[in-house]
Amino acid sequence: MSTYEIKTHRSGRTYNKPHFFILCKGLNSGKPMEQPCPNCFVITTNSKVSRESLYYLCLSLKIGKFFGYYLKGSVIPFICISDAKNVINTALKNYQEQQWQIKVEKLKKINAFEANLKQQLSTIAQLKIALLRS
Repeated sequence: MSTYEIKTHRSGRTYNKPHFFILCKGLNSGKPMEQPCPNCFVITTNSKVSRESLYYLCLSLKIGKFFGYYLKGSVIPFICISDAKNVINTALKNYQEQQWQIKVEKLKKINAFEANLKQQLSTIAQLKIALLRS
């Protein structure tokens, strides 16, 4: 996998290279995001393929609670940029291209299924409200 760069995101900054954001504060620290928020890091890569691989790697690390070990703070937990980089680098050392592509495809399907279920729940909630108001 190609190299990446991780930095603290500043509001208003734009990026020319393929990039995504990971949350750095709260219990969801390490969660990858498409859009920035005030408390996040930005990861830039050289290609869209490596961006996608890193995005799903970070997602799997978040789901596997690998970032949780490095959370600091008693009121609002957070993760340091060096700890986040350490977790990602350790995962990249164990990276096996062929097996990882299979996992990425499965993660995509699971995320699509989860989004579909959320949409169904939202529709059911709207249906309940419509039923009670009529």
